[in-house]
Amino acid sequence: MASGAPQNSSQMACDSEIPGFLDTLLQDFPAPLSPESPLPWKVPGTVLSQEEVEAELTELAMGFLGSRNAPPTFAAAVTHEAISQLLQTDLSEFKRLPEQEEEEEEEEEEEEERVLTTLLDAKGLSRSFFNCLWEVCSQRQKRVPLTAQAPQRKWLVSIHAIRNTRRKMEDRHVSLPAFNHLFGLSDSVHRAYFAVFDGHGGVDAARYASVHVHTNASHQPELLTDPAAALKEAFRRTDQMFLQKAKRERLQSGTTGVCVLITGAALHVAWLGDSQVILVQQGQVVKLMEPHKPERQDEKARIEALGGFVSLMDCWRVNGTLAVSRAIGDVFQKPYVSGEADAASRELTGLEDYLLLACDGFFDVVPHHEIPGLVHGHLLRQKGSGMHVAEELVAVARDRGSHDNITVMMVFLRDPLELLEGGGQGTGDAPADVGSQDLSTGLSELEINTSQRS
Repeated sequence: MASGAPQNSSQMACDSEIPGFLDTLLQDFPAPLSPESPLPWKVPGTVLSQEEVEAELTELAMGFLGSRNAPPTFAAAVTHEAISQLLQTDLSEFKRLPEQEEEEEEEEEEEEERVLTTLLDAKGLSRSFFNCLWEVCSQRQKRVPLTAQAPQRKWLVSIHAIRNTRRKMEDRHVSLPAFNHLFGLSDSVHRAYFAVFDGHGGVDAARYASVHVHTNASHQPELLTDPAAALKEAFRRTDQMFLQKAKRERLQSGTTGVCVLITGAALHVAWLGDSQVILVQQGQVVKLMEPHKPERQDEKARIEALGGFVSLMDCWRVNGTLAVSRAIGDVFQKPYVSGEADAASRELTGLEDYLLLACDGFFDVVPHHEIPGLVHGHLLRQKGSGMHVAEELVAVARDRGSHDNITVMMVFLRDPLELLEGGGQGTGDAPADVGSQDLSTGLSELEINTSQRS
């Protein structure tokens, strides 16, 4: 789901793969975990707030099942079932009191926040959740025949990410074609979610956003009627949750982000900062968004109205520090660095070629208008295979002098062979069509290369 170990698998596995997977899993884990048994995954910290539980444990399960090559739609379905079971139980046994602060004097507002935040023991919760997951898988194994997964649209997603010359990899990304399965949505609308998050000042905010934004979106009542609004609220809520965690754990990082939710024949995007997504349609670039940079007149005016300033150093920066004007986190730069996302929606006609999501490490050196030609050239050389196009685009950015972390995600909306046969290379940007209209309808330190059909 979120950035993790490299994977190369079919997201639309046949039902015939499921019994073999379950047999192997239950051979390796013949019984639920005892209190002394080691956990099969790394626990996310020592404590979780009650509102973090669903997303964090979902991430653990999807990473664990993915590492064992579980059919992804099946993994999403059993994860949802296990989470639902856990959340119906009494979690009070896992409550932990906040640790006492060394400082004797604390601000009154922070003291009130600690009192109101319910913290739960992450290790105990993780153990209990694994046993829920084990029980779900055990029951599934006993069902003969196994219930078939609902049909799902097939996707080709090419992803490549590198640390580059930076000391740490602070990007994270999410590819979640099985959105409906993971959140138990049973209507007839197919949904798929894709996102790139570009952290700064540490990886904590980017990792947090890659786990929580889509979960928060799934909880919004507007998801079914106004997905763009749901995504905006998901960003706002994730920022609010991370700021509480940052104050509690003394974290200072932040992250930009861009996400895409495809719902049937509609495309919805939301973004904070300078990570971007473009749409290519019949070889032409369609601009979907305007990144949040301090030099934008509206952003500069907003920051100055709040009492901050924008100054030119090596680039334009907020209060002489950050080169982005909106982000999740950055606790000491709020409210100047806003956590309010922008969003846009558009109808899909079937003529769209692909979406490209990337961080500024890519877009700072590769202009939009060059992307269709680069992609077309790759498809020519690879005889219509788009599996490794993201890898080549990352290499282009690196060769042009990008020293930043680089993440590129290509989501094909048509078969690459069809694009190659069409021959369109694009000659520039198509007119933008991006109004915010209402359409009612886990990384390695060095690099990850993920090319998946789903």
